[in-house]
Amino acid sequence: MTSTVGQKVTHRRYVPYSHAHYAGNLVDGAYSLAAFGDVATEMCIITDGDEGLFASYSDVQFLAPVRAGDCIEIEATLVRVGTRSREMDFAVRVVARGNPERGESAADVLDLAIVATTARGVVVVPPR
Repeated sequence: MTSTVGQKVTHRRYVPYSHAHYAGNLVDGAYSLAAFGDVATEMCIITDGDEGLFASYSDVQFLAPVRAGDCIEIEATLVRVGTRSREMDFAVRVVARGNPERGESAADVLDLAIVATTARGVVVVPPR
């Protein structure tokens, strides 16, 4: 196991309608933060053989809405490796979105992904 700056972990998932909290089927920002925790956990398992613990977020930016029915891509990029800390950049991108104008269950793959949420975070892992 090695912790290499630039290493990436990517997840994709469908956002279920049960997560809509607001008009227009908007999903709250906490959904993106929870997804960041999931990719950070996998990064720690890959790099350190441990799930690690999230210590902090900084510079969280909600740039575009995430809606129920979206397919999103969540990416973590390792940007700094300390003795026990791992700093990562995170992004949520919408890669497909429902299109109710074409039909109740219609959806489109987006030509360009929409960057919805970004952040930087620090996790800690046990000493090796």
